[in-house]
Amino acid sequence: MNALIDPVLDFLALGGPVVAILLAMSVLALALVLVKLFQFRRAGVGDHAAIVAALDQADQGAAQAALQQAAQARSHLSSLTLLALSATGESDALRARLTGLAEEAIARLQSGFRLLESIAQVAPLLGLFGTVLGMITAFQALQDAGANVDPAALAGGIWVALLTTAVGLGVAMPAALILTWFESRVAREARLAMQIVDVALCRGLAQDNALMNAGASARLAHA
Repeated sequence: MNALIDPVLDFLALGGPVVAILLAMSVLALALVLVKLFQFRRAGVGDHAAIVAALDQADQGAAQAALQQAAQARSHLSSLTLLALSATGESDALRARLTGLAEEAIARLQSGFRLLESIAQVAPLLGLFGTVLGMITAFQALQDAGANVDPAALAGGIWVALLTTAVGLGVAMPAALILTWFESRVAREARLAMQIVDVALCRGLAQDNALMNAGASARLAHA
């Protein structure tokens, strides 16, 4: 156990408190990512085959079949789909209510994004701050040495100072990439949620269009 802990302690002692803070931020970011992955999996993010099929059936006018299909969905949007397909009529109040529920469902998925974004933005700045502090210390030592300057000691102080920047970038880059991936997944969920509201309030539209096209074709055939 000591063989694992001692290198970490030596690394923290070498980098100073800034590296310790950055490592704590990396642990926090990793924990947040694991929690979000578990939340996305539990919510069925991306698993919308049943909902898409239900929307297609509702668009064809098969309301009862659409409800049965939506009831089988494992997605977190299944309750919104059932409520939207069960609603009768179309009004601004109903659309506002369904839109509010859709935004609430998306907001639950976005929880924690601000913290992950803050880590991605602050980590490189904190690393640069540590580098500046380290450079100040190195040049102070250079001034105190006067004519007896040891280039090896100066170089050692500089690379230790640059260590904080490297650690800060190492924390920020994965956090930024993972946040972008999370946001792209949530954006697709938001588009589907709005599609659920639109199709539910205008269900049967595809069937009406098919009937209109069939009627137009029949009139052209008799002309």
